[in-house]
Amino acid sequence: MSTAPTSKLPPFDPRDPIGVDDLLSPEDLAIRDTVRTWAADRVLPHIAEWYENGELPGIRELARELGALGALGMSLRGYGCAGATAVQYGLACLELEAADSGIRSLVSVQGSLAMYAIHRYGSEEQKQRWLPGMAAGETIGCFGLTEPDHGSDPAAMRTYAKRDGEDWVLSGRKMWITNGSVAGVAVVWAQTDEGPAGTGVRGFVVPTDAPGFSAPEIRHKWSLRASVTSELILDEVRLPADAVLPGVTGLRGPLSCLSHARYGIVWGAMGAARSSFEAAVDYARTREQFGKPIGGFQLTQAKLADMAVELHKGILLAHHLGQRMDAGRLRPEQVSFGKLNNVREAIEICRTSRTILGANGISLEYPVMRHATNLESVLTYEGTVEMHQLVLGKALTGLDAFR
Repeated sequence: MSTAPTSKLPPFDPRDPIGVDDLLSPEDLAIRDTVRTWAADRVLPHIAEWYENGELPGIRELARELGALGALGMSLRGYGCAGATAVQYGLACLELEAADSGIRSLVSVQGSLAMYAIHRYGSEEQKQRWLPGMAAGETIGCFGLTEPDHGSDPAAMRTYAKRDGEDWVLSGRKMWITNGSVAGVAVVWAQTDEGPAGTGVRGFVVPTDAPGFSAPEIRHKWSLRASVTSELILDEVRLPADAVLPGVTGLRGPLSCLSHARYGIVWGAMGAARSSFEAAVDYARTREQFGKPIGGFQLTQAKLADMAVELHKGILLAHHLGQRMDAGRLRPEQVSFGKLNNVREAIEICRTSRTILGANGISLEYPVMRHATNLESVLTYEGTVEMHQLVLGKALTGLDAFR
């Protein structure tokens, strides 16, 4: 057994220490670099100010630009969507969240929740009416599932849709809805009398200019500040019969959408982690204490090494899950595996990076604290740590511990 001479090996790349880029095609790399360049030009120069002010100015213009990039409904086919692979969509999520979780959330909710629901479960008329404009970023969408009193247990939702002749009438409230206040269309999930609690849940495509619909923006957030987050209020909103998504009844509809969005988070969280890690490496090379850069001390190098291992393990996991999705073999439990691991490790990388930056770690001149606080929201939405642990626990043991 022989080993190739070291002289023939490529040089070690600190930004890609295990050679993950070798797994990517030229098209993958081109898409990644395009999104990275856009984020560097359009988001990074402004994001600290947006975050500090708690706003995302020009969101409609940003949405149109993302549509022009093909980033909205990116892995969907037809209706103006890019038809990219799952891996390519994941790479885009990583680059967007390396800029800010709020930007990736805008894209995820638009494409993986609102557009995905219409694309998978909508009628042809619904698809033709909504998807081209959403793919172009001309129409922003939101996804209404979580309620003020019901998050992890959507079967207990109180939003209700009742029949009135040929029409449906929706009443209820949804909470923590990304894009809600700027959306032109909302995909809203509601109980109906078509089955017991949970089994009769239906999805409705709701134009946000419908009488009785309102979406006040939620303020005073200390996370995802550069993101539009809203409450949806449905006060006897009357919809025609063709507003219902015909392709699904029950919770499997919204849960399948959530699984698609969670997949993007598996990649996106590693973007936030990478940004924080790179800030820590750059800082460690230049910050001097006791007569030399702090990156020359063993304790700092141990932190950097551990962070690099977890960061690139997480990217490898995301890539593996993306390949499974492209092959039609990705199970929801595997998405839970990725979301649980990668968000948890990303937060730890951000926190450790903050210790390397010392007091400067809390300054918005650096991205670390912003990413850390954003990830506290990412840790909770699309399924809390505890819910994903229980999903995996049930898969591993065959025993249901949810109740």
